[in-house]
Amino acid sequence: MSEVKLAAESRSEFGKGAARRIRRENKVPAVVYGHGADPVHITLPGHELLLALRTPNVLLSLDIDGKNELAIPKAVQRDPLKGFLEHVDLLLVKRGEKVTVELPIVIEGELAPGANLLEHVLNTLAVETEATHIPESVTLSVAGLDAGDSVLAKDVELPKGTTLAVDEDAVVVQVLAAQAEEAPAEGAEDDEAAAEA
Repeated sequence: MSEVKLAAESRSEFGKGAARRIRRENKVPAVVYGHGADPVHITLPGHELLLALRTPNVLLSLDIDGKNELAIPKAVQRDPLKGFLEHVDLLLVKRGEKVTVELPIVIEGELAPGANLLEHVLNTLAVETEATHIPESVTLSVAGLDAGDSVLAKDVELPKGTTLAVDEDAVVVQVLAAQAEEAPAEGAEDDEAAAEA
């Protein structure tokens, strides 16, 4: 679990115009909330935040007006076309505190021989873990799985200190039998020939 230090600035201007001005300065408007405290509106350095968010569930160490706070990203808004950060919601956490997060699922291994398809029912797995020791991902082996097989959430091996926060019988992946392509019906061929003539 990586911890990234960012310098935050308090902000008192709100609304679209203020947000645009902040983004023009290569900064990102953000809100920090949690632990029953009032939300704190801040700005964060855009490039450093973008790099930090490449790590799923990154732990951010924020210096807000001389006070150090730990937070994790809860909601990230990006521009749908250009992909730049528009706004970030951060959740305050404390060392030793348990939080619920979504971990990316990394698939490894080869399916049983034959043309079978692997369907990803879940791409992330909701787990409860210590805020300062959030794993980057969970690994799931599909080695030897055949058509009709599936892997449930309870079958996924979790890192130490991590528990499921989703129904243990939820399907994570399932193996489907590949469907052979159907030959076009004879009537369809006749119609095509008539259309060409």
